[in-house]
Amino acid sequence: MKKIASIALFVFVHAFLFFAQGTEEIEALSENSPLYFGNPSKCELTEEEDYILEKNEYTLSYNSQKLIPNWVSWHLSSSDIGESGRANDFRPDFSLPGKFYAVKKSDYQYVKYGFDRGHVCPSADRSASKESNSVTFLMTNMIPQSPDLNRIVWKDFEAFERTLSLEGNELYIIAGGEGKGGESEKGYFESIPLVNGLEILVPSHCWKIILILPEGENDFSRITSETEIISVWMPNKQGIQNGATWKNYLCSVDFIEEKTGLDFFSRLPDEIEEILEAKIFCADK
Repeated sequence: MKKIASIALFVFVHAFLFFAQGTEEIEALSENSPLYFGNPSKCELTEEEDYILEKNEYTLSYNSQKLIPNWVSWHLSSSDIGESGRANDFRPDFSLPGKFYAVKKSDYQYVKYGFDRGHVCPSADRSASKESNSVTFLMTNMIPQSPDLNRIVWKDFEAFERTLSLEGNELYIIAGGEGKGGESEKGYFESIPLVNGLEILVPSHCWKIILILPEGENDFSRITSETEIISVWMPNKQGIQNGATWKNYLCSVDFIEEKTGLDFFSRLPDEIEEILEAKIFCADK
């Protein structure tokens, strides 16, 4: 009898510890944190292909083979937007492990290859303080973007997201690049070669997903099938603005998942996730 009681106690204690550990894991994903609705990375990626960097301003998955982020995720509210101005201090991110190469500002070789150092988390989304703005200029937050994309269509979409925030919404945003090969004023390139033998991948497309909620608390419980979501998939090439705006590049989250192999909003109930990810935003309503 004592042996049975001991076994029962052992099972109970371990079950309790397992449940408590799971609860702590959920609570650790604090509201407004970039990965509150799930980490989208592919489980089969190695650390070199998917190194998670957590900063106060955003969280990113860095690919040391491509020398660009797989994705960058951040939360945006009106309190993040201010008058700090642009730091313009592009610099290597030395928080990367020593075995990874830290890309420098000059590595993009604009004169030769013609690609902008394109922010993924925008500078203006972190303009409440000089310190926060400066973090957006780390090179781990950059991808090579064609000037027409970076300075016109992508920029306009970034401005729209801040308008949404200033109108009383909070946003969960995730963005990145996919594919290989983009076009700048200097021509078509699949990568930017470096003198050390490494190459910075030039993505063929840039994508972004924005989940929109009215400002408030208990964000997880406020997500419904009616929650608005905006997704775009834009070619990384010159002339993208000709006869088009960001509204011409709207798509569903399902489409981006199919193209990237990533899994977004995995913490949401399956039935709500399925509805939200099939939506295409109606920009004219």
